[in-house]
Amino acid sequence: MQNILGIDIGGSHITLAQVDPEKREIISSTYVREHVDSFDTRENIFSAWVSAIRKASEGLAKEDLLVGIAMPGPFDYHNGIALMKQGKFIDLYNINIKDELAERLSVSKEQIYFVNDAAAFMEGEVFGGCVQEFTKIFGVTLGTGLGTTFYNGELATDEDLWDAPFKDSICEDYLATRWFVKYYKELTGEQISGTKELLDKPKEIQTKVFDEYADSFAGFVIQYVKNYEPEVLVIGGNIAKAYPHFEKRFNQNLKKNNINLPVRISAIFEDAAILGAASYALKKFV
Repeated sequence: MQNILGIDIGGSHITLAQVDPEKREIISSTYVREHVDSFDTRENIFSAWVSAIRKASEGLAKEDLLVGIAMPGPFDYHNGIALMKQGKFIDLYNINIKDELAERLSVSKEQIYFVNDAAAFMEGEVFGGCVQEFTKIFGVTLGTGLGTTFYNGELATDEDLWDAPFKDSICEDYLATRWFVKYYKELTGEQISGTKELLDKPKEIQTKVFDEYADSFAGFVIQYVKNYEPEVLVIGGNIAKAYPHFEKRFNQNLKKNNINLPVRISAIFEDAAILGAASYALKKFV
């Protein structure tokens, strides 16, 4: 059996585990999550990543190890070069991450593969998640930002629709957590941090907010997603956990526009990117 490590790198963490390719699941005893400050120095970021990777891969022979890494963009995924010019990981700009990790871990560059984080979410859902039986799949991650990805039966791609024109702004302004924060404040003058807090508020205000969100989400599907002609829509991210609260109105809006699109909610959430990074590395390696 191939020894595979799936890694999800975010702005504040690295989460990783060994993956069983036959059972298509994470080996939970190897799960590691470490805090990493993406605004830190290059050396501190690499040290934190390498330390976590060594913990999760303990006991595995280096020469047999395959490493898949889900990484946010902008990034040169083929060559492993960071292209973030501002904000997170700015000290890694133009650094060849693949070369650095290979040297520090004493493995070959050919053992390391990078994939976009949104695409990794989709690869994970196809590999060991809720859409294993489908071939044309559109995926969205709804949370702090908006991730969009499409699976064509072979590989998942990042569709990068977060900043596509929508209403009087861009898609992410209407579909990410900040929309809930802004709209709730407009209605009540009060502050919430997201959907989890909204669920503790009076039913009447919940309904008003979720109905408005359902309309926007359906509008996004009508404007962008239907063009891909997917067999199913898979939703991940923290907002997906509140889907039952906007499901009915969302589906009513789609039906009014003659769109019959089954929806699946991620069952593995954060673990999807780990599974996806691992399965993507396995595909590329094979």
